Amino acid sequence: MAGLFDSLTLRETELPNRLMVSPMCQYSVEDRDGLATPWHHVHLGSRAVGGAGLVMAEATAVEPRGRITPEDLGIWSTEHADALTDTTAFVKSQGAVPGIQLAHAGRKASKSRPWEGSEPLQPDEGGYEVVAPTEEPWPYEAEAPPTKKLDTDEVAGIVDSFRDAAEHALDAGFEVAEVHGAHGYLLHEFLSPVTNDRDDEYGGSFENRARLIREVTEAVREVWPDGKPVFVRLSGTDWFDDRDSWTVEQSARLADILYEAGADLVDVSSGGIAPNSYPDWAGPNYQLALAEHVREHAESDIRVGTVGGITSAEQGEAILRNGRADLAIVGREFLRDPYFGLHAADELGDLEDGMIPDQYLRGFHERL
Repeated sequence: MAGLFDSLTLRETELPNRLMVSPMCQYSVEDRDGLATPWHHVHLGSRAVGGAGLVMAEATAVEPRGRITPEDLGIWSTEHADALTDTTAFVKSQGAVPGIQLAHAGRKASKSRPWEGSEPLQPDEGGYEVVAPTEEPWPYEAEAPPTKKLDTDEVAGIVDSFRDAAEHALDAGFEVAEVHGAHGYLLHEFLSPVTNDRDDEYGGSFENRARLIREVTEAVREVWPDGKPVFVRLSGTDWFDDRDSWTVEQSARLADILYEAGADLVDVSSGGIAPNSYPDWAGPNYQLALAEHVREHAESDIRVGTVGGITSAEQGEAILRNGRADLAIVGREFLRDPYFGLHAADELGDLEDGMIPDQYLRGFHERL
């Protein structure tokens, strides 16, 4: 089986290795306008310098009300695309592939940043309209902003927003588009019976609840070049054993639907549909079994990535060598060590000429 530093070809796009930087919200837009800042440039660019094969930008809102916080990144206009072109060009110049996660926060929108308490923001506090499959708000301890149930025609507008955002992302220079269907945000809210009790064509049966994410994936695929891959992030499970909810078996079934819709890889995370929808333990590889289940039970040729608790080179190598996933997706470890990729290659004996920028060679001269 391939190792962590073997390439991965998806359609006509080659990832130089199988180490992906997970999309991690930075909450660092300065003027609440969704435009990228120097912080985003340095954050993404440094991980490309640091040896990642695929650098995925954070959950980037496809419309203003799709932001988790007012400080979230957006991709709903030409101006937003232009603010990211220097960053994608730099990522490519370092040999990495730039990707972007297209997202809509749904009922988890309009709140303050995590270090400011993640408190709901009312419209008079700088908040904005919140939309969801139903009028049931996220169960904050404080009063939630009013939540609007999207009617059937308005759901079509959400699909259009994702399509338009994908076009802007392409103009910005991104090579991989990932649809965010996890963590209790809008597309996951439609998938899960916990948050979707609609009685139209977007609610009820599995096929109806999966309709929106299928339509969004098809819309992104329509405008994304044939040679470039589309990913979808899923919550593999809602982590509820005692109620009707989203399960890993449904995730495997959905993976085949997404493959037919044009997706090339599912990025399997978990949880987030409600405050208590998380596992009791979240240590090394705690979500790997979910990705492995999808990989084994999906009937299509869709590829699978795993994320969560990957903190060492040996761990990532073992996941891939044992055929448990096709891509190792690393988040927090890349925050602790922006050069985790180079250090991992060094540890595994895979460090080669050209991987380290000339400016940094003196730091590795004894290893080459």
